[in-house]
Formats: sequence, C-alpha cells, structure tokens
Amino acid sequence: MLKTKIGLITLITVTLACIIAVLYEFKVVGFSHEFLMAVRWIVATVLVVNALYKKNLTTWILTCMILGIFVGLDFPNLAISLQPLSKGFIKLVKTIVGPILFATLVYGIAGHSDLKQVGRMAWKSMLYFFCATTCAIFIGLGAINLTKAGVGVDVAHMPHEELPVPKESLDEHVLKSLPDNVHPVYKFTAFVRDLFPENIVKSVADNQVLQIVVFSVLFGIGLAMVDEKKRKPLVDFTESMSETMFKFTNIIMYFAPVGVGAAMAYTVGHLGVDILKNLFMLLATLYFALFCFLTLVLLPVALYLKIPVKRFINAIKEPVSIAFATTSSDAALPKAMSAMEKFGVPRKIVSFVIPTGYSFNLDGTSLYLSLAAIFVAQAAGIHLTFGQQLMIAFTLMITSKGVAAVPRASLIILIATADQFGLPTFVIAAILGIDELMDMARTSVNVVGNCLATVVVAKWEGEFDEEAPYREDTEELV
Repeated sequence: MLKTKIGLITLITVTLACIIAVLYEFKVVGFSHEFLMAVRWIVATVLVVNALYKKNLTTWILTCMILGIFVGLDFPNLAISLQPLSKGFIKLVKTIVGPILFATLVYGIAGHSDLKQVGRMAWKSMLYFFCATTCAIFIGLGAINLTKAGVGVDVAHMPHEELPVPKESLDEHVLKSLPDNVHPVYKFTAFVRDLFPENIVKSVADNQVLQIVVFSVLFGIGLAMVDEKKRKPLVDFTESMSETMFKFTNIIMYFAPVGVGAAMAYTVGHLGVDILKNLFMLLATLYFALFCFLTLVLLPVALYLKIPVKRFINAIKEPVSIAFATTSSDAALPKAMSAMEKFGVPRKIVSFVIPTGYSFNLDGTSLYLSLAAIFVAQAAGIHLTFGQQLMIAFTLMITSKGVAAVPRASLIILIATADQFGLPTFVIAAILGIDELMDMARTSVNVVGNCLATVVVAKWEGEFDEEAPYREDTEELV
C-alpha cells in the first residue's frame, strides 16, 4: 500500500515538474533559476525515495540517469569531474566480455556437439542481419531526404572542434597502388583477414569481439571433435566459467546506477542542454528515423513471430538503459546475454548471435551513418543522386563493422568515408557537438536489434522456450 502511494506521489511530482519545464521553455512563465533548481531537487528526492522502496535495479538506473542530468545542469564542473566513474564502470564490464564469450560459445558448441546447428545459426543470423541493416539504411536515407535537415544550415555558426585525423593504414597505402576496379575485392579480403586473431590474448585486450567469436567457435568445433573422455573436463570448465561470469555480471551491475548517473552528468555538464537547439533538426530526424525503424521493422517482426512485446521490452530495459547512458553496446553485452537467456533463448544461441550481431547487426549505427553522410552533403550544398547516396550508404555499412563496442568510433568511420567521397569534413566537426546525444539513441537501437535477433534465430531453430517470458511472474507469485 505504501509503495503504491509513493509511486503515485512520484508520478504527480514528475508530471508537475514537466509542466513547469514546458512553461519555462516556451516562455509562457518566467520562473527564476533558483525556483527551477529547487523543483529539480525536490523531484530528485522523491525519485530516490521511490527507488529505495522499489529496490529494483532498473528503477535505480533510471533514477540515477535523471539525477545525472540534474547534476550536469546545476553543477557542471562537478558533473565533468564524475566522468572517471562512468569510465571505471565501462572498464569493469569490459573485463567480462572476453571470458563470457569464450566460455558460453565453447560450451554451446562442444557441450552439445551439434556442429550442423552452428552452421545453420551462422547463415540464419547473417541473413537476418543483412535484411535488418538494409532496412535501417533505407529508413535513414528516407528520413534525411524527407526533412532535409542539412539544407540551409548556417555552417559558420555551428560548433567546431578539432577532428581526429584517420591515420593512413598499410591497407590504404596498398589501395593507392591498385586500380579502382579491384578496391572492393581488396577491402573484402582485408575484412576477412581481420576476422582471424593472431593472438587471442591480444584480441581480448583490444576488445576485438569478432576475433574472440571466431577463435571460440573454432576452439569449440575442435573440442567437439575430441573423444568424450578428453572433452568432458574442458566442457565442464567452460560451463562453470560461463555460470561464474554471469554471477560476476550480477555483482558488477550493482555499480551500474553510479556509472550510468556519472555518464549522464558528464554529458549534460560537458555539452549543456542548449546544444540541442543548435542542430535540433538533425537530432530530431535521427530520433524520428530510429523510432520508425523500431515500429516499422522490429515491431512487425516481433508481432509476426508472436513474441510477447511487453515482456520483451521489460526484459531488455536494463541493458538498453545502460547502453543509452554509456553510449557503449559493450557495456550492455553481459546483461543483454543474461536477459535473453532468462527470456527463453538457449544459451548456445544467445552466445553466438549477440556477439556476432555486434559486428554485423548495427541497426542504429547503419541508420545514423547513412543519415549523417547525406546531412553533410546537404549542409555543404552538394547535390547527390539516389545512386550516389546508395553507394555512400552501403560503403558505410561495410566499413562500420566492429564499431559497436567503442563509443563514437562511428564518427571516425564517417570522416574516412567523407574523405573518400569528397564531402567536407568540417561539417562533421559541427555534428561532433551533439554526437554523444545521437550516440545514445543509435547504441540503444543496436542493443534492441541484437536482442530481438536472438529470439528470431531461436524461433527459427524451434528452440525458443515459449513459457520462459511468463515464468518470472509465476515465480514472484510463489
């Protein structure tokens, strides 16, 4: 009863605060800075009390995100000084990635000795990834051509920061010596080459997710070929290790509210909320396009496969909120894997599809890159034909593989592609000011897309546990 009353008080307080904020923003009422600050911290106090009573990790994460915004608004210098906490949380999560991928993949393959299923999962995953990212690219192109956010932009008054200059790699040096018609072949073979690790320890240290996946799959296949007596100790070890790493994840997630709150505080304290006004049209176009992708592509897929949407949203809200605040899919990976396993997807499918999707199923990033590249051309007054736009979009899709785990690595990809197609990089410098705000949304969509992909493949394989999404409710009643 008390929990219900506190929930009602929280809802009323937040609603009143939102009304006050809207009245102030649209200059209907001129509230003083001190009054607005008092309102914010009254809301903060109510939210903390609500979180204390709910004792729910998701509630704490969302509460700390809002507290982070308030700290960023009212105490920007303090907010910026909190950044090490968010970086520390991401570093802590990254320690899980290598061991959990190796253990779950090897156990999933060698523990079941079904090598044919690994092959089936691979081609089914790739087919789904290709279809999803292609839809994302076309939605991105459609949205930016519809809103024309870059047309008429006053580039001179956009925020400018120094751009990172992509270093010329050995591959780029080789490409200069080759005729243009063989460039796609060389780029593809170079991509295949980079799939394979030269040193698995180095791959783990560098956070090369795809290389870890390739090594683990090959190791698992090799282990599956060993006779039962010699295979069992390693299979038991990887099973024990995967269980331990999931428990380790649960421990680390108690630090998530602090890391997430610090990340949000830094974002607002560093950029300020006024940055939204500078490039609002681009930001709104991205969020609109991502919403369209979720409702026009992912939602119909979920409904067609009869996935309980509300329960799916409830299952992924923690990893998505972590991805949103930290702008790193990597930070959300362990929790996403754990959530999908509880949702009814077998571990062997989760451990294969999600890590692979982090390199091949970047729905949000693919959509953003296609949208941002055309925005740059529009802002610079360069007219691109539909064919040229498609060429840029698909080039970005290929070159963006493997950027999900690194915050704002997509910006480097965008700069390199702009150079390749003769687009001015100084316009990208203007985007840099709001890139973190855009990164939050696209990273969240990446996580949603990969979580849904696990359910799609599990349904396709006929191994989805239909009762699992409803099991938590039964356990709570008991």
